[in-house]
Amino acid sequence: MARVPHTDQPAPLTLPDDLRSAIVRAGYYPQLVTDVLDVALAGEPAVAHLVQAETTFDSEVRRHLTVLVLTDTRLVTAHVDDHEGNHAHPSSAAATTDAVPLHEIRSVSLTHVVAEPAAYRPGTGGAHTSELSIVVGWGAVSRIELEPAACGDPQCDADHGLTGSLMPDDVVVRVSGAAEGPDAVRRAVAFARQLSAATSRRA
Repeated sequence: MARVPHTDQPAPLTLPDDLRSAIVRAGYYPQLVTDVLDVALAGEPAVAHLVQAETTFDSEVRRHLTVLVLTDTRLVTAHVDDHEGNHAHPSSAAATTDAVPLHEIRSVSLTHVVAEPAAYRPGTGGAHTSELSIVVGWGAVSRIELEPAACGDPQCDADHGLTGSLMPDDVVVRVSGAAEGPDAVRRAVAFARQLSAATSRRA
């Protein structure tokens, strides 16, 4: 039986240069992000990608990075967050990847926010889109949107309970031209087009 030689040298990364460059530009632990993505992709070539960094401010500054990578067979997602550390390691991050076969994706929901819709011209490749939200669902996570139920009688003040809908919410990415610039929105529109086409072929 052949013995696999042991080496302490890390395996070479197989991410394409443009994806690696986008992760470096995001500036959020790029070496960690590229490494966990390389493990999840397992050598499968990337067809398209979207890298989205987000910073939120509440009682403290929190950073979050989402990377979506489309291959011929899967959608690979990576989420990286600041993580609560401890006394020995006050700085910590959590990196989670998920690899979903394209045939298991149930929905790709796109919300285009368009500035000056009266001046909209078709076929401009998202040039008029000021914001794009991409919601991808495959049944792992869902959210319930509730609102008060009504009976249709404007004079009725009785409590009719709540009504709602169950929405897939496995991955949500929002790209804003005001925050990231118009080029970022155009890249998001191009990725959404490729993802929609890939999932339609696997339906």
